[in-house]
Parts: sequence; structure tokens; C-alpha cells
Amino acid sequence: MARAGLSVEVFEAAPRFGGGTRTDELMQPGHLHDICSAVHPMALASPFFNAFELTRRVDFITPDVSYGTPLEGGRAAVAYRSLDRTAAGLGRDGAAYRSLLEPLVRGAGQVMDFTQNQLLRLPNDPVMAARFGLRSLEQGSLLWNARFREDLAPALLSGVAAHVVSPLPSLASAGAGLLLGALGHASGWPIPRGGSVAIANALAADLAAHGGVIHTDSPVERLAELPPSAATVLDVAPQGLLRMAAQELPPRYRNSLEKFRYGNASCKVDFILSDPVPWAAAELRAAGTVHVGGTRADFAQAERDVAAGRHPERPYVLVAQPSGFDTSRAPAGQHTLWTYCHVPAGSTTDMTEAITAQIERFAPGFRDVVLQSHVVTAAQLGAYNRNYVGGDFSAGAVDLRGLVQRPIISTVPWRTPLRGVYLCSSATPPGPGVSGMPGLHAATHALKDIFGLSRPNLGLASG
Repeated sequence: MARAGLSVEVFEAAPRFGGGTRTDELMQPGHLHDICSAVHPMALASPFFNAFELTRRVDFITPDVSYGTPLEGGRAAVAYRSLDRTAAGLGRDGAAYRSLLEPLVRGAGQVMDFTQNQLLRLPNDPVMAARFGLRSLEQGSLLWNARFREDLAPALLSGVAAHVVSPLPSLASAGAGLLLGALGHASGWPIPRGGSVAIANALAADLAAHGGVIHTDSPVERLAELPPSAATVLDVAPQGLLRMAAQELPPRYRNSLEKFRYGNASCKVDFILSDPVPWAAAELRAAGTVHVGGTRADFAQAERDVAAGRHPERPYVLVAQPSGFDTSRAPAGQHTLWTYCHVPAGSTTDMTEAITAQIERFAPGFRDVVLQSHVVTAAQLGAYNRNYVGGDFSAGAVDLRGLVQRPIISTVPWRTPLRGVYLCSSATPPGPGVSGMPGLHAATHALKDIFGLSRPNLGLASG
């Protein structure tokens, strides 16, 4: 909107901007930890980031191993950026894995176009949308094992699908898993040098270069507190909009927001290590991301426990290993490790021991290299960022209903009934993930509706 020549002011509740892309020294000086997001599959694929030319503004490191999943006996399923190499390592299921992913990898751009918008529209490429939909239906149903004979490929796919806090199998988790899996082969899962805050810094710098102003430490409790403006774009969960403008909203819309469903949550644990994680499967040491849980059945059991309101004894643990690729994250000879596991919404349980035990299960000796840890429970995550209601970093349940009704069923769900007021949080399509797409959609409609302007060029050449 600043690029379009408008006067823009940003009001950030926290002392520092960045939200889910902050980086901080949580425990010791010189040790950088990503507070929320760490690895960014969308950074190289998001239509917004491509238009913004993010890779020319931020230095990304893209590991050759996008992600992997350890199994018992020192084995691992590994997703290399090369689909051929990945399939070659999956035994008898290599060909089946290739047939599932190859069309989506070749058509990654069309898959992104389809998935990075709201679902109530005609896709630009109906054939690719159908391919993606049929594969999601297969992997999101009891047919998910039909094409496989061994355990490596199913475990590899389940680890990616479990990024969505949802029972396995489900359509939403399958769709997210196939999208992220395809990106792992098409463009990789990059890590920003210096931490995720580099992305926030790039956005803030461009805003400032075009006259925009950011007010930090400026929480807004009611819309009336904001200075007069023609358009207001809110990066808040539905609960936040209710808090800010409940009485001004029409009853039907207000009722929809009051019934909006939030999902389960995460407990995050950061570590400082004296050495890299001693994975029994040596190839995982080259992975930017590791999905820890075991077999497909193990992942499914852990997610069922969370859905039932239980803390899994053996949780699904998402692990990022940034310091193995970015030496700025820790002093020489030491490492930082980023982890979280899924827990019931609002949980106050410290999952440090459960996460440590799960990693130790596949990396004997892990406890011996841990120098220090820092935990943020689900309840504390919700306090850190109001959009993470109950610790739900997705800002809303991610299931089929939650993807269509986000936050309401509408062809323009970013637009609210209040003239000039738009929502742009992860509670709007396309949902969670560091993609910039909810904001792009909201701003595009605001420019058209209120100012009669089209979206400006976002690249460096035009800046």
C-alpha cells in the first residue's frame, strides 16, 4: 500500500516488530534462536515473496536435504532436493513416491497458485488442481498406505503432513504435506542467514523506504484508538477483531466470529548444544529440518492423542538445525537447536523432557550435548502473541471446514462488513505459514475497493 503511494502507519503491540518471524538471544549472548518460524519453504515459492524479490533482500541457505524422518535401527527416510535421489533411497516404494510427487514438483508454480488463495474460486489450472485434490484425497483418507509396501516413504510423508495440528490422515494435513513436500524438491526449504527476523527486517526496510512508519509497543484495544484512515488492515485473529469492534459489527458476522474454531497448540523448546545432534542415521545431520516420531502409525497416534486432549508420551517433534548451515547462530563449537511438539490448546505442560526423550530415541547421546534449554508452553505462546489463541500458531483450526470458513464463508473473506476494514492474519486464506499471502490479498482488495488502485510493482527495480 505504501508502494501505491499511500500514507501508511503500522501499529505493533510488541516492543519489536516481526510477530512469528522474530529472532532473539533467549539464553546466552551470541546464540540466536528463532522465536516462532525457523525454516521457510514458502520463501522461494510464495507469489508475494517472488514479486517482492525476497531472495535479493535476504541471504537464504538451502540445504541439499530438505527434511528427513528417523526410524528405529539407525534408519532414516530422507527428502533430498533431488526427487530422483530421494526415490532411490526409499527402497521398493521409491517409484510409488515419485509417481505421487513428480507431477506436483513439475507444476509447483500452479500448485502454489491454487493453494495460496481461498478455495471458493475456479482455479487457473483445473487439471493441476484436480491432480493435487485427488492426491490429497488419497493421502488424507484410509487409502494413504495403498501405494506403499515399506515404512520409509509413509514415514517421510507423514512427518511433513503433521506440520498441520490435525489428526492423521485428514484432507487438510495431506494437502499441506503434499504442498510442502513438493516444494522440498522443487525449490528446497531455505533458512534465512541470521534468523527469521531477516524477513521481517526486509519488509520493514521497504516500508520505510516508501514513507511508511512503524509504531512499536503500541497495542490497539479498540479501532477507535487508531488515527482516522480510509483503510485499516488488521493482522489479528477473529478474537482480536471482536475485542476491537464487537459492537460495530453486524450480528450475523459477529456471531460467525464468535463461533470461529481455534486449533490445538504447540510447546516450543530451544536448546544450546555443545555438538550437533548425534543422529544415529548420519544423513540426518545434513538436514535443515527433521520430523521426529517414528513410523506413520507413530505419528498418527501422537496426533490422535492431541486431538483427544492428551499430551502424547511420544509426541511428534519438529526439529530445525539452523546452526549447522548458518555459523552466525552460535559461537564456534556450539549449536542452537529449534524444536516444538503438539499439545492440547491452552496447555501449561512443559514438554522439554518428552521432546528430549524423543530426540534421544533416535540420537543416542543427545542429552550429553545439551548445555541449556528454554521452554515456551502453549499458554505462554498465546500470551506472547494474541493471534496464537491458546497457543494455536495457525490462528484457527486447520481442517477442511477451517480452510473454507476462514474466518467466514465468502469469496472475499479478507473484507469485513465495516467499510475500509480488512483482515490479513493467518485466520484468512491461505492460512498459516510465512508466505505474505493473506496480507497481499487483503491489501489488493483494499487498494481496489477504497482507492480504485491496482496492485503496484513490488520488486527492487521499481523501488
